Amino acid sequence: MHRSAGPPAEPPRLRALPDALPGDAELIARSVDDPAEFAPLFDRHAATVHRYLGRRVGELADDLLSETFLVAFRRRAAYRPEHVEVRPWLLGIATNVVHGHRRTEQRRYRALARVAAEPERHGEDPGDAADRLDAQALRGPLAAALAGLKPRDRDALLLLAWGQLGYEEIAAVLDVPVGTVRSRLHRARRQTRAALGDVSPFAPTSEEEDR
Repeated sequence: MHRSAGPPAEPPRLRALPDALPGDAELIARSVDDPAEFAPLFDRHAATVHRYLGRRVGELADDLLSETFLVAFRRRAAYRPEHVEVRPWLLGIATNVVHGHRRTEQRRYRALARVAAEPERHGEDPGDAADRLDAQALRGPLAAALAGLKPRDRDALLLLAWGQLGYEEIAAVLDVPVGTVRSRLHRARRQTRAALGDVSPFAPTSEEEDR
């Protein structure tokens, strides 16, 4: 006599997968009605924006980071994703914020141009390592070269080199034609190359040359 196998076991219940995280543009759209939705954008992009600002204005970056996101929050209803993505948009706002501190940026570059290399200091906070390396890289002729650029040329160059934006993105955030971006980059590269003895860290990549 065979024993009944009993009712078939219930299939294991599938655990519901969490909803995909909303994209940047969706968060901004939601934040128009619910301001709390804007907060994740800070978590996603603050480090990138702070690094860009730190290279340009040094210790003032903390204050300008707050100002950048405050401006972005106030302008969130006007943001259009078809015009530019959120990260370039934020870097464009940060660039405009720097405009109010041109003298600070100029003084920083000129001071770094005068400072000789310093020996590494023991016991320094490891968290400051990236900022320290940025400052060391800027000392000498490079800092002097950046100080000598016209502000609009410097903006285009540093959005490309430090903001990692493409030509079209730079054109969008600066609200100028792509051809103007090309002209500004060409002029900035020519001046930095001349200041650095025909060697420039801002030389165009092969991809740029093919454009």
